[in-house]
Amino acid sequence: MQMDLTWYSSLRADNFPASAYEQLRQRLPGSTPFNHLGWLQAAEAALPADQQLQVLVGHHQGQLCLCLPLIRGCERFGPLTVQVVRHLGYPMSDRIALLADLPAGAAKHVLREIRRHLPHALLQLNEVVDELAPRTLLGAWARRSSTHEQRLSCQVPVHRIVEQDRQEISGDPRYKLRRARKRIAACGAQVRRVVPDASTIHSLLDAVAEVEELSWKGDDEVGIFCGSSRRQWMYQAFTALAAQGLVRMVLLELNGRCLSYRLGVFERGRIYDYNLAFVPAYADLGSGRVLLEEWIHWGLDDGWEWVDASRVSLENSSHQLHERMSGLCQQHRLSYYSWRPSGIALGLALRLWQRFKPQLQRLRRQKPTPAVVVPLAKQENRDALTGHSQR
Repeated sequence: MQMDLTWYSSLRADNFPASAYEQLRQRLPGSTPFNHLGWLQAAEAALPADQQLQVLVGHHQGQLCLCLPLIRGCERFGPLTVQVVRHLGYPMSDRIALLADLPAGAAKHVLREIRRHLPHALLQLNEVVDELAPRTLLGAWARRSSTHEQRLSCQVPVHRIVEQDRQEISGDPRYKLRRARKRIAACGAQVRRVVPDASTIHSLLDAVAEVEELSWKGDDEVGIFCGSSRRQWMYQAFTALAAQGLVRMVLLELNGRCLSYRLGVFERGRIYDYNLAFVPAYADLGSGRVLLEEWIHWGLDDGWEWVDASRVSLENSSHQLHERMSGLCQQHRLSYYSWRPSGIALGLALRLWQRFKPQLQRLRRQKPTPAVVVPLAKQENRDALTGHSQR
């Protein structure tokens, strides 16, 4: 095995092989728009001062076969503070492929080089699609780790766009869609499709960021535009993608004001439904389903193949694509614990937790709920309000 490994301190370095990177990204079927160099360069620009970026690049027979932009920082796990290495883009990128097309036997050398250059306790990869991941690489890393864990992080609903989608959906969603359309028509709002470019994306992002700020995401400060760092990242990233024609938006507008939106990234026939929000004062319109339906109709008009929810909560997901999904995309979190003392300790703590967690859960379920003692005066008032009396 002959492979040359090189480290770069930035994706913006003058000698970084940008064109070869894009060729590698297009060559691998699992890559997504979140692997786009413009997206990752925006992620690099938004890195906090306490995180270090190092990009590992590998060539085999003169061809780029590996590019791993990695960030290292300190994270706390209970009483332990350890060095953790992640793929650049965490936590704002939904699905990032590992750009690795390695010759046989190269995987162990890649891991050895990462551990040499970026000593760490934990190497963690998020939102990895198992069937599209480089199994040879990840299997070799698992065998060379003190502890390895693969955990399901989310099950993403996806919908295959077919000709039958021109007909109304059946069941309860049909009536919800009809009611939403009637309310939208009654107030005079209109749905608009937008394909922004680099010159128009900023004003559109201003509009949707204002909607997000008014929504619960803004109140809870969990939106993609919350905070100067995230806002910088999203503006720079979507500007880069819009310049390549990869951004799609569906907007619900009233008199030129955006009331609701769905913001997506499109590539290889698949629209990734990345973000949405609505103005709370217009929540009764039910715009979410209408805009999701607009994705599907747009796909029918332009020959798209898939609507992809991109990422959802593992439990109690409320994404409306569940109502019409034709499949699920399972995404995993992969954790590789090193043989350094900190990695061994962290891995041991994980194994102990996995062993005793079921017992703790059983104890919690068996623990009786304490009885609530209600004072007599309060009980009498409650009985009067409910129309009952114990007398």
